[in-house]
Amino acid sequence: MERQELGRSGLKVAPWALGGNVFGWNVDDATGFNILDAFVDAGFNLIDSADVYSRWIPGHVGGESEALIGRWLGQGGSRREKVIIATKLGMDMPDGKGLSAKYMKVAVERSLTRLQTDYIDLYQSHRDDAETPLEETLAAYGELIKAGKVRAIGASNFTAPRLAEALKVSADKGLPRYETLQPHYNLYDRTEFETELAGLCKRERLGVIPYFGLAAGFLTGKYRSEKDLEGRPRAYAVKNLMNPRGFRILAAMDKLGARIGATPAQIALAWLRAKGCVPIASATSLAQLQELAKSASVNLDAQAVADHDTASEVRAGEAIVRHAPPRPVPARAES
Repeated sequence: MERQELGRSGLKVAPWALGGNVFGWNVDDATGFNILDAFVDAGFNLIDSADVYSRWIPGHVGGESEALIGRWLGQGGSRREKVIIATKLGMDMPDGKGLSAKYMKVAVERSLTRLQTDYIDLYQSHRDDAETPLEETLAAYGELIKAGKVRAIGASNFTAPRLAEALKVSADKGLPRYETLQPHYNLYDRTEFETELAGLCKRERLGVIPYFGLAAGFLTGKYRSEKDLEGRPRAYAVKNLMNPRGFRILAAMDKLGARIGATPAQIALAWLRAKGCVPIASATSLAQLQELAKSASVNLDAQAVADHDTASEVRAGEAIVRHAPPRPVPARAES
């Protein structure tokens, strides 16, 4: 399977990244291990997680996703050598938050322990920390790289001005630079990334690994009526997407899918790949894993990309409605 380098990191990844946000939440160890084994067996290698996953669930404290991945890696064999582990820090955790050098030293050790590994391939700032100087954060990453605990670094949820500033600090001070950006970007949610960030990433040759590649499941096509939302854990996140623009996007994917024999999910991920991205999408079953894996062989020609660009444009009178972000951390999980 063809692989591409993430920025100038030296990390080469297959064209789809497995999202770890569901691990330890609605995916238990047995199912998670099967999914991870099948993912690697299919030739893929980039697994994305974060220390905060899944702290938004009542009774969870964060680290559940990393811990499941760690237990999978802990089975031994050649698992660790076959995968690129990406995780993130900076969100609210019981022991702190942010990107200060002091906190980063604590956070990385806890992630390494949960992941049962000696190093993190791609360590990402989950969000910007305006209270900590960029130079301090980047210098701290430099120390982690020097110590062999991190191979490369990335950013997530940064604005274009702050990402540009961080890249300038790296260049001016001789510090490690963010080699990747993990933005909120998919066929439905386009404006935030395409306005400024896309051009910056292209100019600076950053790898782009968008999260919510399937818009919390809406772009799989399984949510088309109020009835489809019943009992679904992500119903709150996609309800607002069931609007004329959302259904127009689904119709375009249905039309192309009928012609080329592809599902909406496969087309949604193929559209992101056509934009130069390595999309992240999670799977909660082997059947989903197998469907998403086939997206790597779905290639959209220029006309297909243009048709979906047109279908997903915000037209006159249409509001830009994003799908809801993860729910706030429950108060009981704050302790």
